[in-house]
Amino acid sequence: MENKKNILIVDDEKHILELLQYNLVERGYHVIQAETGEEALEQLKKHPKVDGILLDLLLPGIDGLEVLRRIRSQDETKHIPVIMLTAKNEELDTVLGLEMGADDYIGKPFRMRELLARLKAVLRRNQKISSEKKEKKYSFGNLEINETTRQVIKDGVIINMPLKEFELLLLLASYPDRVFTREELLEKVWGYDYFGETRTVDVHIRYIRQKIEEDDKNPKWIKTLRGVGYKFTEEG
Repeated sequence: MENKKNILIVDDEKHILELLQYNLVERGYHVIQAETGEEALEQLKKHPKVDGILLDLLLPGIDGLEVLRRIRSQDETKHIPVIMLTAKNEELDTVLGLEMGADDYIGKPFRMRELLARLKAVLRRNQKISSEKKEKKYSFGNLEINETTRQVIKDGVIINMPLKEFELLLLLASYPDRVFTREELLEKVWGYDYFGETRTVDVHIRYIRQKIEEDDKNPKWIKTLRGVGYKFTEEG
């Protein structure tokens, strides 16, 4: 049950609800139903992990366009893919729906195989977009190291940091309290083919400390272990 996609279907025609539920359940989806716009919005409050919505435009009370507008205006629901179910004479509403952020539409009467294919496509596209948006970052007090955007932020301000400094800091911060020798850091950051001196590491550490430490002479983030190397302390 935990791996099933949760689909909210919103339609005031009971036979369409039954038809959609049967076919969706047969293909492994978990289905939530609503017959009015008000009920659809209530269901979204009860089920925050809805993965997709099939939304009829012509609903009693709050119509489909207003439901869509409210879905897109809320942070909790604005990411959910929505496919509109429309009658042939609702062309203008269809255009408005797409402009308001609907992901796709399908006209009534629809072919079930086509609807299921469209649903699968928008769910797959949304999952890809969501995964691409996820950032990998490390936060330590007032310091943030964002691996995805390759930025270092201190007290909300982006710090200008050249590539090798960033890679060196990222490596240390990725393994808090692990001690790296200078030779290890040279190998991992500069590569196997680099023939520089270990003093290169010391110089880069000094520059990093000047940018992220309150007092680079008495560092709290990057500690020196004399005769061994460096480590990043998570607690600072």
